[in-house]
Amino acid sequence: MDIRTDDTVIVLSGRDVGKKGKVLSADPKSGKVIVQGVHVAQRHQKPRKQGDPGGIIKKETPIYASKLMRVCPKCDKPTRIAHKLVTNGDKKKSVRVCKKCGAEI
Repeated sequence: MDIRTDDTVIVLSGRDVGKKGKVLSADPKSGKVIVQGVHVAQRHQKPRKQGDPGGIIKKETPIYASKLMRVCPKCDKPTRIAHKLVTNGDKKKSVRVCKKCGAEI
């Protein structure tokens, strides 16, 4: 899964098509991601203690990562991610790269 926390993504399918948002958390084991402002569910909650707020609470729910595409910060377009090996002295490191403009992500 190439989508990580703090990435900006766009939704490709589902009820929130075209919405952009920031990734709050990613779970590679289940292949799901929580995106800010996307796939929001409403929960009716009672106040548990005196002074606690009750009512309808909106909460982001997980969405499959296959329904999302990473947005490049440089060209601001949705793009697939390529991996490029960069050598720094005697160390090799894999870097994520935009396939459209070639900028490092």
